[in-house]
Amino acid sequence: MHSVLDVVVLSSVAYVGTMFDNYFAFVAQLLVTEPTRYRRVSIAQAVGVTALVIVAAAVGSVLTVVPVEWTGLFCLAPWSMAWFRWRHRGERASTSYRRGAITTAAVTIALGGDNLGVWIPLLRTDGVADAIVTVVVFALFEVVFLLSARALTRHPRVSAFGETTARRLIPWIYVALGVLILVESGLL
Repeated sequence: MHSVLDVVVLSSVAYVGTMFDNYFAFVAQLLVTEPTRYRRVSIAQAVGVTALVIVAAAVGSVLTVVPVEWTGLFCLAPWSMAWFRWRHRGERASTSYRRGAITTAAVTIALGGDNLGVWIPLLRTDGVADAIVTVVVFALFEVVFLLSARALTRHPRVSAFGETTARRLIPWIYVALGVLILVESGLL
């Protein structure tokens, strides 16, 4: 078990690193959504993230028969995503952003592969108390995520800048998250 501060920092890095792409996808979706539907779309975003946390926790609990050190092999998931993103760094994003709560939840879950690749070992390696702290940190960051995304919709230039920056930063964030998985599992 780690100190609470260690868990908060690691959970923060895991959330921000894996939700970077989701964030700008959500901002883009809000830009094409009528302001009267922001609440519904925001709830759908939160439901999608909640579903990802539940899946990560469930898969992590099933892995209790696997030694904790072996979960370090999950570092391959964010590293493969980093390689994929790096190889396709010059391509334009093909995701179309449509209006509606169902689309928002579906996009959140579809973009959640990296989340699962990082969150499963995070929730698996630290025990129940640390997992609870992690979920609380994720919930707080989700609130910040939703409120700041809504604020950014008023500034389309900021959203466009973030989307181009995200493409360059995401591979490096995935590499760092893979290293964190190795450290957390005890392999490093």
